Amino acid sequence: MEESSARRKRLALLTLCVTMFMSMLDNVIVSNALPRIGQDLDAGISGLQWVAEGYSLVYAALVLTGGALGDRHGRTRVFRRGLALFTAGSAAAALAGTIGVLVAARMLQGVGAALLTPGSLAILRHVFTDERERAKAIGLWSGVSALGLSVGPVVGGPMVEHLGWASVFWINVPIGAAGLVLAARVLPDIASRPRRIDLGGLVLSVAGLGSLVYALIEGPSRGWTDTRVLACGAAAAVLLAAFLVLELRLAEPMLELRLFRDGVLCGALLSGFMVSFGMFGALFFLPLLMQGVLGWAPSDAGYAGLPMTAMIVFAAPLSSRLTTRFGPRLPLVLGVALCAVDLGGLSLYGEDARYVQYLWTLFTMGLGMGMTFTPVSIAVLHQVPPARTGMASATINTLRELGGVLGIAVLGAILTNRMTGTLTASLRRLGVPAGAVGPIADAPTGAGHGAGVTGAALPGPVQAAVDGAFVDGVHLALRCGSAALAATAVLVALLLGRARPAAAPAADGDRTRPESDPEPHVEAHTQ
Repeated sequence: MEESSARRKRLALLTLCVTMFMSMLDNVIVSNALPRIGQDLDAGISGLQWVAEGYSLVYAALVLTGGALGDRHGRTRVFRRGLALFTAGSAAAALAGTIGVLVAARMLQGVGAALLTPGSLAILRHVFTDERERAKAIGLWSGVSALGLSVGPVVGGPMVEHLGWASVFWINVPIGAAGLVLAARVLPDIASRPRRIDLGGLVLSVAGLGSLVYALIEGPSRGWTDTRVLACGAAAAVLLAAFLVLELRLAEPMLELRLFRDGVLCGALLSGFMVSFGMFGALFFLPLLMQGVLGWAPSDAGYAGLPMTAMIVFAAPLSSRLTTRFGPRLPLVLGVALCAVDLGGLSLYGEDARYVQYLWTLFTMGLGMGMTFTPVSIAVLHQVPPARTGMASATINTLRELGGVLGIAVLGAILTNRMTGTLTASLRRLGVPAGAVGPIADAPTGAGHGAGVTGAALPGPVQAAVDGAFVDGVHLALRCGSAALAATAVLVALLLGRARPAAAPAADGDRTRPESDPEPHVEAHTQ
């Protein structure tokens, strides 16, 4: 009987790991495909930002609602439905013939991911009830999630080069189908509980985030004083402020802001948010730099990420042990600081740098990312009661994805703004008309060095101006990301100053709940 139970636990963990691997993989596997997508679908930098943001934006906006739906209709049932939608969205993306259809399919993937990921961590906690056994399972689950983020560029490059860009979406279809079969057989049914769906919060958050991202992506190309950009920026500020006010007033909100009263929770969630901000932002434009400016083939750009992958594989279990023994402060502060050093280090190298010169930054990036993923999950679950696991899981994933959304949008805006200014000045000196700056600026989105989105070769001096301006923009974006992460490392060190080791028994799992709160509903555990 015990052997059968242990086998079921292993299969359940395998199912959760595989599906999380797939959803995390999809965040970054598209990166190496972006130059080819830009060439085949005639999309500039802003269009490619929407390809990357379409998934993450919808995911970040809906994942909290996904957690609430899991509570209300059963976490395993909603998990399976999300996996089915994600798989269908992947097939639609692979078949897309225009940039608009591709963005819509990416959004459908985001809906599926928003439904399946909140239940993943909650189901894992339900399956593994022993504290140490659970910590190991979470370590493996988090490590696999981090591995998905690191393996994406490595496997994406060769796939794009030999099978075409659609292959990065087709790969999800068999994985999703296998996950659905396993989920139906081995995942336990978790009792649902009455839960009101916060429709007001959903509408305000979706509209607010959408307006904010639109303003950030379109601002550099339309101009920051453009009426539409200004209107979206103002709408985002009003809508997101209204969302926060509404969540504070509701008895059962979509986002439980009282969680942020706990310093450990706040520090852990901030770490996850900011690492995604810096790393996703960097992973968006580095393939464009490698393929569009340095002239690398997609396979070479993918293989360049192997050191980062190796370090994530090494760091994820190490961070789990460090968290169990010393608490989350050490690995989180170290991980965020390493990410800051990495982005700053990358900004020191230009278009003439050799791979061996900046190889150390890839090791640092992998080590920093690997050190942060597991401690965030363990720290949050250690601080919240079982009844709030779904909310905590959804919050972790929301802030990670939102960090990625804002990282691509904010750092992309910095890059585009700097690049446009530098390129305009350079082309003016070359006698190129001002009206040609926009199309020429999209040259790095081509599939190969010296080709723009239309595939037409640029004159040598113009191409050199484009390359120099793009590198200049990348450097500024990297330095801004590095400064933000360095400040975050200091703040997290202060917030987590008194964090306990994760293995220590929690005297009161409701430390984040005010004394006046009613006792939370404890769901029935079924096998």
